[in-house]
Amino acid sequence: MTTADLKFEIKKAIDEVPESVLVDVLEYLKQAKATPKEKINLSHNLGLIIREDRELLKRLAL
Repeated sequence: MTTADLKFEIKKAIDEVPESVLVDVLEYLKQAKATPKEKINLSHNLGLIIREDRELLKRLAL
């Protein structure tokens, strides 16, 4: 999916959410904008590892 496609889908979704959610969405976007790219990448990669290796992590936790 291209950047233009993503922006289009985001705009379409924003038009469909309740107004009460829009404040939270705006705050999230402001926070994401202020976060350094390296930290965002680190969080994304950690999330991928957790999702991909969930069963292994469960076994290691025991």
